[in-house]
Amino acid sequence: MKKELEKAVDLRNSGNHKESNQLLLKLVRDFPEDASINYQCAWSYDLLGEESKAVPYYEKAIRLGLPPGELEGALLGLGSTYRTLGAYEKSKKTFLKGIEAFPNSRALKVFYSMTLYNLNEHRKAMELLLKCLAETTSDNELLNYKRAIHFYSDKLDEVWD
Repeated sequence: MKKELEKAVDLRNSGNHKESNQLLLKLVRDFPEDASINYQCAWSYDLLGEESKAVPYYEKAIRLGLPPGELEGALLGLGSTYRTLGAYEKSKKTFLKGIEAFPNSRALKVFYSMTLYNLNEHRKAMELLLKCLAETTSDNELLNYKRAIHFYSDKLDEVWD
């Protein structure tokens, strides 16, 4: 099983998404209770642009229990997939679960901000994005304004005299 899973991941990494997906589907049939295989299968459907097919595999992988690195990726993948399918509340709930479990994950916060945008929570979306930008940029021009960007990130609606 382990060698076949590695082969499926290698196929994905080399751009052979359909072939990777086919191998992962075989593995899921052979090992339906393996969380990592379900996660990889979900990911393969996302890469094929078949998000609705990815959802049950993400959900099952999370339910079965994944190691932290994979769990973070699965929550990000599921939250993002829900968002692309228009299931914004499910997306929000998934991202909040991910951010609670992985509070330092900027990737989760950035993808969560997209969901907030879709829910018309623009202020919170901008706050998250601006904070992530201020914390991670290496652009010298932006670094000159890091404190200001961070300060204003949650005060976008305020007006000063």
